[in-house]
Amino acid sequence: MTSKCNDSHAELFEDLRKLGAELREGITTRDRSGTFDHEGWKRYAELGVHGLLVPSAYGGRGYDPPRYAHVMEELGFDCPDNGLLMAMGAHILAVELPIAEFGDEEQRAAYLPALASGRTIGAHAMTEPGTGSDALALTATARRDGDHYVLDGHKRYITNAPVADLFLVYATIDRGLGFTGVTAFLVERGDTGITVTPGSEKLGLRTASWGDVVLDGCRVPATRRLGAEKQGAAVFARTMAFERALILAPWLGVMRRELEECVRYCRRRRQFGKHIGHYQSVSNRLVDMRMRWELARLITRSAAAELTGSDPGVQPELSKLYTSEAAVEMFTSALQIYGALGYTHDKSAERNLRDALGMTLSSGASDMQRAVVAARMGLTWPDREN
Repeated sequence: MTSKCNDSHAELFEDLRKLGAELREGITTRDRSGTFDHEGWKRYAELGVHGLLVPSAYGGRGYDPPRYAHVMEELGFDCPDNGLLMAMGAHILAVELPIAEFGDEEQRAAYLPALASGRTIGAHAMTEPGTGSDALALTATARRDGDHYVLDGHKRYITNAPVADLFLVYATIDRGLGFTGVTAFLVERGDTGITVTPGSEKLGLRTASWGDVVLDGCRVPATRRLGAEKQGAAVFARTMAFERALILAPWLGVMRRELEECVRYCRRRRQFGKHIGHYQSVSNRLVDMRMRWELARLITRSAAAELTGSDPGVQPELSKLYTSEAAVEMFTSALQIYGALGYTHDKSAERNLRDALGMTLSSGASDMQRAVVAARMGLTWPDREN
């Protein structure tokens, strides 16, 4: 069971395979200690992964979303570090992409080459202690002061925060305006008034560092406002469309790898005189795993294709919802197939399961994705006659 690739990707895929094999050593230790792999980050950047969606004029490959999804699936198949995959996805989809789409020429030239090369690490700072899925009810404020803005607020659970150099921060210019007052800013780690602290220890995705970002009179030049005032909601919506559609593209590869390993195990493992794959309860489980992977792949590719148009509809939410939950089901099934062995660090299934649970929460929890889709289907309050 392999992913078809064309000649333009063959060399890159081979490089990803070789690097992934090298990074497998030490992944268990990094997971236990919650250590971000700076060397892995750098080496994937050297292969051009960080710049896949960045226009070639700024040092990237200029891929469209479908080609990006294809490459990231192969990356996920070869890379053993799900936290690193998460960190790269947040960097690419939630920082690079909004700068490329909403930034002016000066901002693109200043930030995209360094982000695409991996020299600069980006973090997307929206979530606050009191606002998670209700992201646009944020309380962080931005006040204009001459040729600067003064930002105050507290962001929490920010992926990459402890290692980031650049933060895409959302704040409102007037709390009375609600979501219409939200504005986006590019905040650098060295700016006055920003403090970053590591977050709590996590169940999974431990190698993707996260933390709190506190803005206390943080002065940001007006030239680093991303887009116009009150355009933050549009920036966030577009960012979430890309992130929800594509953040799980690497997991297609992770799921495929786990499925292949389970099949090999079932062809070797014998119980009661025959290989366990001969038992229908086991073979049915494997078929269901294959079906979930195939469907997740189809819906992710569909969502990626829709991103090339003006309105991707609910495809990003459906893709994120289905793929994240399918991954949890797949790795739960893998544990059942391996038995006690799967519950140990000797197999990657237990780590993949812990990490997959985190992906059901990232970019909006599953219940939130269902609420978004329901609203787009017309299931809104108050009741309507038609």
